Amino acid sequence: MRVFVTGGTGFVGANLVRLLLQEGYTVRALARGTSSLKNLQGLGVEVVLGDLGAPNLAMQMADCQVLFHVAAHYSLWQTDRKALYQHNVLGTRQVLAAARQAGIERTVYTSSVAAIGVSSDTATTEAHQSPVEKLVGHYKKSKFLAEQEAMQAVQMGQDVVIVNPTTPIGPWDIKPTPTGDIILRFLRRQMPFYLNTGLNFIDVRDVARGHLLALERGRSGERYILGHQNLSLKDLLHRLATLTGLGAPLGTVPAWLPLGVAWLEERVLAPLGKAPTVPLDGVRMAKQFMYYDAAKAVRELGLPQTEVTIALKDAVDWFVAQGYVA
Repeated sequence: MRVFVTGGTGFVGANLVRLLLQEGYTVRALARGTSSLKNLQGLGVEVVLGDLGAPNLAMQMADCQVLFHVAAHYSLWQTDRKALYQHNVLGTRQVLAAARQAGIERTVYTSSVAAIGVSSDTATTEAHQSPVEKLVGHYKKSKFLAEQEAMQAVQMGQDVVIVNPTTPIGPWDIKPTPTGDIILRFLRRQMPFYLNTGLNFIDVRDVARGHLLALERGRSGERYILGHQNLSLKDLLHRLATLTGLGAPLGTVPAWLPLGVAWLEERVLAPLGKAPTVPLDGVRMAKQFMYYDAAKAVRELGLPQTEVTIALKDAVDWFVAQGYVA
């Protein structure tokens, strides 16, 4: 089977492409330029150059039976809000339209738990939906609206399964992601303090496997949380300390401190030309414990649940081997 992958050069996409090749699929990957291909070097992938809004996108999907739409623009900076809606919402609409035109039989769309929001329960499930005005930041709002594009496609008769990854950890985090950045700052001893928050973590290779399982077993129009273990940031950092032998951060900082710094940088200094270092929306998100329940994906798809410490170790080893840290 020939599959078309958007976002194959990113963190989740690079792991998905490797899994697809391992399972015998023929992979055609969309890339914006040759400079972005580092994560796919040495793989037997057919690369086509273009972007989500390319007028010839349907032609590039020709002869493919399946689409994995993984590509997304991730940013928590206020100045990137226009790009977020352009890439995530309009881009998803255009990709799904191209898939219909190309005769793609089934699409797996990579959303995010960001689109779901956070409930008052201990762990949020797929059944919850925060009102869009309650979603913190333009990234979350754009992912919610992009998911609505996928649901509208389903209502038009298109076969689309939605997966909502939580916080992946593991190798090939080339950019890196915000979670990869936490690991790097820990390894570089640049994280003396941390915010009291919590997230749901999962091995990125389980996320990739969840995409393939969604293709094989997922129900059209359904969304599946791809997650595993809910951990406080303190617990995650102490696991890193145990793995590496490096000291854990000294303690927490009150939320008002980074919130004030972020507001000053983004609202006052950024317009004057200074590059901000702390995203305001990122701090606002961290005030919530973003815990999720992946039982539906485990039950219906057979989502694997690899121990998070294994993913952490492999992430550390990959960052060291790639020269991110000494």
